[in-house]
Amino acid sequence: MANEMDASSALLHTFFASCPEMLFIAGIDGDVLHASGALRQALGAGITHGNSLSALVHAEDRADFAAAWSRLKEQTEPVQVDVRLMDAQGAYRRLRCNASRAPEGGTIHGSLRQADADGERSPAEPSLKERLLDGLADNLQVVLWAIDTEGTVIYHDGKGLDAAGLARGALLGKNLLELYPEKDRIVLRRALAGAMAHDHNTAHGVHWESWVVPVLNERDEVDAVLGFSLDVTAVKRAQEELRARLSQIEKQQEVIRNLSTPIIEVWNGVLTLPMIGVVDSMRTAEVMDALLARITEKQAHFAILDLTGVDMVDTKVASHLIELVAAIRLLGAEGIVAGIKPNVAQTMVALGLDLSTISTQRDLRAALSYCIRRMAPQPPRENRASVTAS
Repeated sequence: MANEMDASSALLHTFFASCPEMLFIAGIDGDVLHASGALRQALGAGITHGNSLSALVHAEDRADFAAAWSRLKEQTEPVQVDVRLMDAQGAYRRLRCNASRAPEGGTIHGSLRQADADGERSPAEPSLKERLLDGLADNLQVVLWAIDTEGTVIYHDGKGLDAAGLARGALLGKNLLELYPEKDRIVLRRALAGAMAHDHNTAHGVHWESWVVPVLNERDEVDAVLGFSLDVTAVKRAQEELRARLSQIEKQQEVIRNLSTPIIEVWNGVLTLPMIGVVDSMRTAEVMDALLARITEKQAHFAILDLTGVDMVDTKVASHLIELVAAIRLLGAEGIVAGIKPNVAQTMVALGLDLSTISTQRDLRAALSYCIRRMAPQPPRENRASVTAS
């Protein structure tokens, strides 16, 4: 007898596992005891052993389903009811439930079939829209989600959930208006009010770019809100790395500029600016700003522009140098140009520039000597006269 019971149990298990129909056996309280392989594939984790069948029913259909289940408890005749049940992707599918109570009264046996718009039974094949939606969810790093008018999640799927460490359908039944911070709720409320919204946010350690679209009924009322969230973490990381590199390059360029135009205080009140290499208009303008700021900071009396390392200047650069010396004079200091090479001198003369107002010296040593002499205390006038007479 025991062997016969074991054989029957194994046969029943095999039948449910391989049956192409969506069949179930449930307890009187609605908990699922057995589900066929086709039903588990269609409804996913929500139909496993011990789960309540009513938990998968859409909120608007629960009253009808509860009434039909109550009739099953009271009679042995079959009961039929059309309800929307949540499938493995978190979407609601309209199904026709045919069920009856077992003669012994302890269990309810039933089957589910997909119903079309006219209420007729049709094969449980997903529609083209459903297949397209599944194709996006299964192959792209996105999350597709939807909420009802109260903010409760009614659809939650997508390959992008893997990066967030979430299972597909993990947020089903939860209220996004309570789950996320206020700054993210603004977008949801905007969509619930009927306006499409676009947003960037960070959630579950992932950067998302989201489009939130209101779904309207025939009366132009919002029935639900559809969300399409794209994982842009890699793009965000690349942008941050690029900004870091640009910042580093800017700092390096600033160091190079400072090294290429070092302003040195060679004596108390005497600044020198050695210029080396190619001197263009941009570099001359930077030099002017830096030198004038340092003259003001140090209260310098002399500023020496050492052109020993400069091989060539053009008209604009020569004009900038003259303007720089004039600006130094306006600050109460004296600008001195030292170390002009013969070819540079010829260029300045050929350009017809007026250098009569500029103090020039042969080299840096001569310029320093000039500054020291100018800063040396002068003897009183009568003492100079007596020394001359003697």
